Amino acid sequence: MKKRESLMQPLAGALAEAAERVRACHVCGNLDTRDPCTICDDTRRDGRVLCVVEDVADLWALERTASFKGRYHILGGTLSALDGIGPDDLRIPELIGRAAESEVAEVILATSATVDGQTTAHYIADRLREKGIKVSGLAHGVPVGGELDYLDDGTLSAALRDRRPV
Repeated sequence: MKKRESLMQPLAGALAEAAERVRACHVCGNLDTRDPCTICDDTRRDGRVLCVVEDVADLWALERTASFKGRYHILGGTLSALDGIGPDDLRIPELIGRAAESEVAEVILATSATVDGQTTAHYIADRLREKGIKVSGLAHGVPVGGELDYLDDGTLSAALRDRRPV
């Protein structure tokens, strides 16, 4: 790079500032320069609906859709017996407490469709149902614009199993 000093120094400074200022929200686990984060602090959001995601990237994937107007809870991963990750290694106890002690009427489990993601979702669903909290999950199946001959067997099976009236 011919302009190494003029380009790299500002970038390095911005990264150092971000590393110093960005922190995890004590409510949901999102990363922000504020605590509580901008999403948790937004009074226009519906506090009765809580969407549970594995990590910050999942939260922002949902935010890009502009379809969800509730609040979030970031777990920090998934349960994994092989990796020795149990409920106390994630933010599951905080989720159960938060859902039971607040105005939350529904928890949407938006974990991945992997074995670990679904195991985590089932574990959380069982704990929340014990508290009388409504639990739902994201639909699985054919993506919008998807062609059937390109889909894997698992996706097609889920689409058939979870079909809905037209």
